[in-house]
Amino acid sequence: MRVTIAGAGNVGRSIARELVGNGHKVQLIEREPKAFKVDTVEGAEWLLADACELSSLEKARLQDSAVVVAATGDDKVNLVVSLLAKTEYGVPRVVARVNHPKNEWLFNESWGVDVSVSTPRLLSALVEEAVTVGDLVRLLSFRHGEANLVEVTLPSDTEHAGQRVGSIAWPPDVALVAILRDKRVITPTADDPLEAGDELLFVSAPDQEVALHDILATAPTEPDATGSTPSEASAGGEAPAGGEASTGG
Repeated sequence: MRVTIAGAGNVGRSIARELVGNGHKVQLIEREPKAFKVDTVEGAEWLLADACELSSLEKARLQDSAVVVAATGDDKVNLVVSLLAKTEYGVPRVVARVNHPKNEWLFNESWGVDVSVSTPRLLSALVEEAVTVGDLVRLLSFRHGEANLVEVTLPSDTEHAGQRVGSIAWPPDVALVAILRDKRVITPTADDPLEAGDELLFVSAPDQEVALHDILATAPTEPDATGSTPSEASAGGEAPAGGEASTGG
């Protein structure tokens, strides 16, 4: 995959090193000679040019890139690069760095941005994820906010311990995509039981996050005299149609 990165500062170079290490073809565009440090990213192509100018992007053959990353420290530059990449060169995937949270609302499809990454927001989410148990933490947004990656850590006294994933009536437009348990990544199936301390990763529509939190914060339905919950009894021990968990597997 060919990736073009506008901005060869610390952020741009770090991204480039990771991508080169993963076997991708990477090109860095930098307009400041003092930041043009070819030896800092071995295996990458370098272009000393202004990424906001069409002549520079022509020279960079931007139309051949599968992904463009606007990673400069200037939000205005990142927006212009994103817009040109999408509208002039039809780049399939445009990722843009947001430096100032107050500008985050601008980084959307109108400016050619497919994915925006706000470092302050991401860091705050990671801090919350590290210290919060039982609460829903938003980690990342997809498709201009149409869906979010959210995390919930089940507390040690959770009443959902032992419940099968498929026995829980998850909200619509919510998918449990992974369970992190004891340094393992589990692709959940309907028969997998939940355990205290599990980190549950969901992809959720924003308007379903409250409902998801309420489900995980609520004790499961008490079983009847036969030992089955009402939902299990109505389907011979299985969750009702449409109520079984949507999983990533």
